[in-house]
Amino acid sequence: MVALRNILLGTGIAAVGAVGTKLAVDYFRNRDKEDPVPESAGDQEPASDEEIAYVTVEPNSVQEFLDKSFGDPGRYVPTRAPKVFEYLGKQYMVIWARDNTKNKNQMLAFVYEDNQRKMVASVGYTAQASDYNVNLENTPLAVEIGSQRIQSGKGEAAGTDEVDIVPA
Repeated sequence: MVALRNILLGTGIAAVGAVGTKLAVDYFRNRDKEDPVPESAGDQEPASDEEIAYVTVEPNSVQEFLDKSFGDPGRYVPTRAPKVFEYLGKQYMVIWARDNTKNKNQMLAFVYEDNQRKMVASVGYTAQASDYNVNLENTPLAVEIGSQRIQSGKGEAAGTDEVDIVPA
């Protein structure tokens, strides 16, 4: 779980509690903030490939990350709890935010490989239309826009109120 904690240190995002584990299907289905794992429980390791390791993050630290990463303070404002997790040996961070410049919601997904953060999915969405740029083909994940699952490509889709990251 050292790699998961290193991601947080490298991005300036603060964890709340210890590293927890949960069935991947349950973790991805939950759109709410995960309950922090008490520090006294210690960091946990996934018991199988069906589990993920995750951390709950301090919401304010996500705003600082967005401001620094995109160089336009206040452009992106988080709208729901971010997900920072390890799944099948790779570390990911997914942030949902409001893009105040383009007046739409945005889901931003990053993978950490070779000591680098790479954006692997960006989906802008409103109830009227969605646009996406997704590069998840080398991962076990996909983006779900409405009823459509996308693992790679760039294009447009129908409008939606929610976009999620899901197992492929």
